Amino acid sequence: MSTSSPEAVKKLLENMQTDLRSLSMECKKKFPPVKEAAESGIVKIKTIAARNTDILAALKENSSEVVQPFLMGCGTKEPKITQLCLAAIQRLMSHEVVSEGAAGNIINMLWQLMENGQEELKLLQTVLVLLTTNTVVHDEVLSKAIVLCFRLHFTKDNITNNTAAATVRQVVTVVFERMVAEDERFKGMAEEPPPVQGNSNRRSVSTLRPSAKDAYMLFQDLCQLVNADAPYWLVGMTEMTRTFGLELLESVLNDFPGVFLQHQEFSFLLKERVCPLVIKLFSPNIKFRQGSSSGSGVGSGASPAPVEKPYFPICMRLLRVVSVLIKHFYSLLVTECEIFLSLLVKFLDGEKPQWLRAVAVESVHRLCVQPHLLRSFCQSYDMKPHSTKVFRDIVNALGSFIQSLFILPNAGNPANANAVAGGSGSAGQTAVAGGQGVAGAGGNLTTQAAFEYRGTWIPLMTVSVQGSAKATYLEMLDKVEPPSIPEGYAMSVAFSALLDLVRGITSMIERELTKEEEAAAAAEEEKEDRQKGEEDPDASNQSPPEPLAHQVWEEMVNACWCGLLAALSLLLDASTDEAATESILKAELTMASLCGRLGLVTPRDAFITAICKASLPPHYALTVLSSNNTALSNKSYSIQGQSVQIISPSSESHQQVVAVGQPLTVQPQGTVVLTAKNIQCMRTLLNLAHCHGAVLGTSWQLVLATLQHLVWILGLKPGVGGVLKPGRAVEGPSTVLTTAVMTDLPVISNILSRLFESSQYLDDVSLHHLINALCSLSMEAMEMAYGNNKEPSLFAVAKLLETGLVNMDRIEILWRPLTAHLLEVCQHPNARMREWGAEAVTSLIKAGLAYKHEPPLSQNQRLQLLLLNPLRELSNVLHGDIRQKQLECVLQILQSQGDSLGPGWPLVLNVIGAIRNDQGESLIRTAFQCLQLVVTDFLPTMPCTCLQIVVGVAGSFGLQNQELNISLTSIGLLWNISDYFFQRGEAITDELEREEALLQKQAQEKGEPLNRPFHPAPPFDCLWLCLYAKLGELCVDPRPAVRKSAGQTLFSTIAAHGTLLQQPTWHIVIWKVLFHLLDCVRRSSTTADKEKIESGGGNILIHHSRDTAEKQWAETWVLTLAGVARIFNTRRYPLQQLGDFFKAWEVLLDHIQSAALSKNNEVSLAALKSFQEILQIVTPVKDADKQPDALAAMGVPAVLVDPVLGGPGGRPLLRSDSLAERLAQRYMNSAQAPPMLPPEDAVELDDSALWWSAWNTWYRTGTECTRPPPPGSDAKPSFIPSQPFLTALVQIFPALYQHVKSGFSMEDLRKLGVILHGAVSVPISSDASPFILPSYTEAVLTSLQEAVLTALDVLQKAICVGPESLQVMYPAIFEQLLLFVEFSCKPPQYGKMETKHVANAKYNQIQLFAPAEWVALNYVPFAERSLEVVGDLYHKTACHKAVIQEKVLQNIIKTLRMPLGLKYACPAESTWKLAVSSLLKVLSIGLPVARQHASSGRFDTMWPELAGAFEDFLFTKSTPPDNVSIQEFQKNEAIDVEVVQLISSEILPFANFIPKEFVGQIMAMLNRGSIHSQSSSFTEAEIEVRMREDFSKVCFETLLQFSFSNKASTPQEGYISRMALSTLLQRAQDVLRRYVEDERLSGRCPLPRQQVTEIIFVLKAVSTLMDSLKKTQPENVDGNTWAQVIALYPTLVECITCSSPEVSSALKEALGPFKDFMQPPVSKVQNGES
Repeated sequence: MSTSSPEAVKKLLENMQTDLRSLSMECKKKFPPVKEAAESGIVKIKTIAARNTDILAALKENSSEVVQPFLMGCGTKEPKITQLCLAAIQRLMSHEVVSEGAAGNIINMLWQLMENGQEELKLLQTVLVLLTTNTVVHDEVLSKAIVLCFRLHFTKDNITNNTAAATVRQVVTVVFERMVAEDERFKGMAEEPPPVQGNSNRRSVSTLRPSAKDAYMLFQDLCQLVNADAPYWLVGMTEMTRTFGLELLESVLNDFPGVFLQHQEFSFLLKERVCPLVIKLFSPNIKFRQGSSSGSGVGSGASPAPVEKPYFPICMRLLRVVSVLIKHFYSLLVTECEIFLSLLVKFLDGEKPQWLRAVAVESVHRLCVQPHLLRSFCQSYDMKPHSTKVFRDIVNALGSFIQSLFILPNAGNPANANAVAGGSGSAGQTAVAGGQGVAGAGGNLTTQAAFEYRGTWIPLMTVSVQGSAKATYLEMLDKVEPPSIPEGYAMSVAFSALLDLVRGITSMIERELTKEEEAAAAAEEEKEDRQKGEEDPDASNQSPPEPLAHQVWEEMVNACWCGLLAALSLLLDASTDEAATESILKAELTMASLCGRLGLVTPRDAFITAICKASLPPHYALTVLSSNNTALSNKSYSIQGQSVQIISPSSESHQQVVAVGQPLTVQPQGTVVLTAKNIQCMRTLLNLAHCHGAVLGTSWQLVLATLQHLVWILGLKPGVGGVLKPGRAVEGPSTVLTTAVMTDLPVISNILSRLFESSQYLDDVSLHHLINALCSLSMEAMEMAYGNNKEPSLFAVAKLLETGLVNMDRIEILWRPLTAHLLEVCQHPNARMREWGAEAVTSLIKAGLAYKHEPPLSQNQRLQLLLLNPLRELSNVLHGDIRQKQLECVLQILQSQGDSLGPGWPLVLNVIGAIRNDQGESLIRTAFQCLQLVVTDFLPTMPCTCLQIVVGVAGSFGLQNQELNISLTSIGLLWNISDYFFQRGEAITDELEREEALLQKQAQEKGEPLNRPFHPAPPFDCLWLCLYAKLGELCVDPRPAVRKSAGQTLFSTIAAHGTLLQQPTWHIVIWKVLFHLLDCVRRSSTTADKEKIESGGGNILIHHSRDTAEKQWAETWVLTLAGVARIFNTRRYPLQQLGDFFKAWEVLLDHIQSAALSKNNEVSLAALKSFQEILQIVTPVKDADKQPDALAAMGVPAVLVDPVLGGPGGRPLLRSDSLAERLAQRYMNSAQAPPMLPPEDAVELDDSALWWSAWNTWYRTGTECTRPPPPGSDAKPSFIPSQPFLTALVQIFPALYQHVKSGFSMEDLRKLGVILHGAVSVPISSDASPFILPSYTEAVLTSLQEAVLTALDVLQKAICVGPESLQVMYPAIFEQLLLFVEFSCKPPQYGKMETKHVANAKYNQIQLFAPAEWVALNYVPFAERSLEVVGDLYHKTACHKAVIQEKVLQNIIKTLRMPLGLKYACPAESTWKLAVSSLLKVLSIGLPVARQHASSGRFDTMWPELAGAFEDFLFTKSTPPDNVSIQEFQKNEAIDVEVVQLISSEILPFANFIPKEFVGQIMAMLNRGSIHSQSSSFTEAEIEVRMREDFSKVCFETLLQFSFSNKASTPQEGYISRMALSTLLQRAQDVLRRYVEDERLSGRCPLPRQQVTEIIFVLKAVSTLMDSLKKTQPENVDGNTWAQVIALYPTLVECITCSSPEVSSALKEALGPFKDFMQPPVSKVQNGES
């Protein structure tokens, strides 16, 4: 309820009346005046209440009167009354109804009471109420009230003293609060201009308002009092203590700083009164040195004289005042503060008393928690020239202080004399310290947190909450004697101060830095926005943040870092408590980070080095740290003349060892130990790198080097993705880890990983620093790993990988340095090292390609190539394991990103293709897997320009010689690729042509020609050409299997897909691919090695037909030649339109010829097959109309319109007609017109030239191969062509002849003859004969002989149907055939070679390897067949003019004479029999012709030949073999008879057309035949048969028949008859005479049987003759004949004496007919007339 509400007023009035009544009651007896006053007071109050509405105001106006009764009451000196009155007065005061006058009266009354010593507490209460409830008391009244309180403070009663002290404090506060309130009230009004600052404080007071004036006067007097001077305003003071004065000063300064800062008058007081006072009072402390007299005097009295010894209460209060002055009025008192601070620093000296140092360090701590203040120091002192470096000194002083505590423990602290250094201190201390207990190894033993250094042990206590300076000794205001300071207290405060200092400075600067950075970023954004909008000319007028702030920050850091580092390093080394260590590390960390942010490299590196050193075992040799630290460790920082040495860590710290490991150095040095603190430091280091990586810059080197060594000592090894995992050390004493650190390891490894993961948040520059640091670490590791097989440190490589992986989004900026280094690592001789290098490179590449970049890689070719480039670089590394990794990487890339490689394909393909033969199978196999994957899955996704590379790569796999299967499979791949080209022809063509246009354009711009293989051909064709060229290369591979496969593939592809090629491209195919291939193969074949190849690897047997390189090459040659020939055959028409087809044809023929003449049977035979093939070419349809579309014009054979059959593996190809049509369309629509069809005759002409060229080749080949070896070359058996070869050669002729027949001339025929003859004459080797000649006895023609005859047959048939002009060739054909017929008796000679007859050739399995003997063939069947042909042919052609003119018949007869003459001596019996039958056949046709042309004389020379033939045959010189059976003999005789019959039927009847000599010869022959020819070898029994009686008989009959031919119509015939008769008679005469003779000589012995037979035969003949003469017209018989007949008679008579009965009977018959001629002679005239 407020004091002014009606209820409150009502109550007040009631209470007052009650009080007055009470008063009057009390005073009724003793003090009547008072009673009266009280009663009048009651009336007065009632009147006021009745008259006024505002009762309180009225009360206030009349307050003097209202109060009067009470004042009078107080004057009675009766305690009870006094108390009642004071209470009533207080009630009035509390309702603020006391006026100024009344107040003055009250104060006077109180003073009275005070002097009387009455109711002191009530007095103080009343004063307080009066001054606090209203502001009516001013000036002297106020001063009197204050003095009153002071006076009460110095009474004897303790309670009163204390209450008064409190009241004084409150009153002083009230005075100043009033002033503040007054200022508040007047704040809104116009300020009067401040008066000129005078020197005298008096003058300035007049300007102050009332309350301010009071405050001013009060403060001034307080200073006077403390200074032991008389006050100006507080009149009536009797005594005053300096300590109380200082406390009051401090409280005013601390509570009302605004007053002093706003009012110059007060500021003036500060400067002029307070500071000099403080400095004056400090003097004993400054001068005092430890060890001077130590008495303790307490100054009492109003003005105690200052004691010349430090006095704890004053000194402590002075420091408190100084703290307040510095805190609030630093800006006013810059110079003074400099002095204060310098003093403070001095008090920390070791020579000062311990308590002084303790309070000083507490004061310093107070400063340390105020960073802004520290900043001001730095700005005001350290940054000013010629000024004390106060800030630096404070920090350094703290450092020295800490150092001194370790060096001078407990000095000058008597209270602590009992403390044992290094012990736990006395019981009292432990109670004070109450520090944190840390469970140690024992678990139940609590060790106190402490610092220990070189035997000095200092406990650590909790002195204050972080960030606030809660002092202990500065607060001991009640102590008079200096307190005892527990051990470790000063250290703990200093430690806290140090930490707070660091924390304060760093957080302040970082806050401001962050603000500034944000502002800058905002400005930047704004600027960007402006630029995006219209260009604003004012955009640049934004002022950058002032650089001053930075300078201050930098100065602060520069000033403090040395001292801080020295102190913190020492503490870190000495700390035995984890929490303390943590704090120290945190301080070092924040400092390092701050230095980094400010770009202060040296201090940053120094702090980092300190952490690094602390992480590593003591004295660990790490060059990075030592070199970096020399600068620091040799420097000592002087702090006002004292030297602070940076103490290097001591090794004998009592730390728990948690790990033992090996140092990572070149020379192993045994083991090193890591303590728990090392691990803690390591974690800080990780934390530093993790959170402040952006500011580390070049110190990454330090951090990472240290981490690398720690990781090594702890035995962490890299795993997948570069993450380090705990692993066993490989060699040396294995790493020993305690369980404590084992549980930590995963955490550490995790933090390590996170550290590098966080590199994604670094800016580009910092990232580069990180990468560079890792690279140089890695270089060191590489250096160390050279030349020894010790496990290398893979830390750097693993972390490079990790860093790369997390920074994929900006990989471009770090890719080059990163991969360049890793590629170097890949070349390292240490396998483990390079394996990791490769792992890193490949993982990065895979990750880079898999990462979703913005824009995607497909649109950022440059980046993609950048990413793939290191993959290509790996190809230059010679180590197999690296290449293996590279190829595995390629395989994975293909599997995961194959579809999106795009422009990266060439690079990937080149990597796959970068195989070398020295790389070993497994590598090549892996690379090949990649290629297979590409060909099977990715051809459609890659740019067509890469197809050429694919072909090249596949080719290179074919050519590698490590793995045959791969070579073969790669050829299969080439086939698949060709298939793909074929199927996607159109699309590929389109794309390639677009590309080509681009390239063409670029080339033109550069002014260079377009550089690509096979340039003038269209790009799609070039693709094919590359494929063909590659297959061509494979066709001459050293391995036969590869050659074979490649050859088949090449020709299959050309056959299957050749239609797609443009006409002009064929030119390149023929010359650059096919002929080039043929040349190479021919060269290799002719130079191939003839050495036998022993069985292939392992147990593979090689067939004898392939057991030399030469034979294997032969196979290749065969394949190639056949392939080329086939192409010429199938593609003849398109090829023929090439300008130089004829030349190509010639070259092809040349190849065929050289192959045919090769010494290898297989090759030569195959060459002929190819020859045959190209002869079967049909001249194409010339009529373009016959094909409905433009295909013919394109040169696409019509065959292709049918669906093409599948290629290998039955894969159905596309119907190529559509494709061909499309291509045709395309080229017809383009500028080129289709090639014009040549006119028909041109084609004809062309063809004949081709065929004649072929004929010449055939002739040359034939001549070469059938030419016998020159004499004298017997030493070395020369090469003789095989039968199959010759057969094939001859078999070519019919086909060839079809093409050349129109111009075939006699000369050509002669050439043919030479070859046929030569071919037939060639012998065969004895070991081949069984295959060619099944057995001697069978009369079979060899295929060669068949072929020769076929050739001639073809020729004669052609002549037969050909024009007249051709018939002149008949004789030549006859001549050829007759030559062959001669072979039956006289086998041909092949040069001077000795040939054996087949029967005696030693063909013997056992002598398989004896030198081959050459066997002449059995020519009989051949000759006989030739003879039959001659017969047949003659039958057809006998009447032909040429045949007649060229005396063919004569030649036939002449030839036949040989077998006929030899008869039984012929090699084969069949020969002479056939000869006879042929002769008979020929003559039956020929003789009529001969007779017909008798007049022409053409046959004149034939007759003697014929006569000779008859003679030779019928009267052969050879005797029949002994074993001839009788039946055989009779058959042979029958043949002889046939001949005689021919003579009788075909020759003798036409004697008049026949030359006389010939007829004579015939007659003589018949004559000879008719007389028995004897042979002495017959036995008696056989004589009857062997005498050829039938033959003789026929001869004789023929003779006779022609002797008496009554048809003798011409003299010619008569002449023959006479001739025959005379011969017969002559013979009879001879036989008879001989018989008579023999008979006479033989005496009684009978004559031989045959002679008897003969004589009987002659006698029978004579009787036959006689009969004939009897029948004949006498005129027909020549006189000469009669004479001979009559002459026989006497001889017959002589025979009568014979003894043989048979002869006798025959003689009787012969003599009988003579009776008819026994007539007388007729006259001669008649005779003459006949």
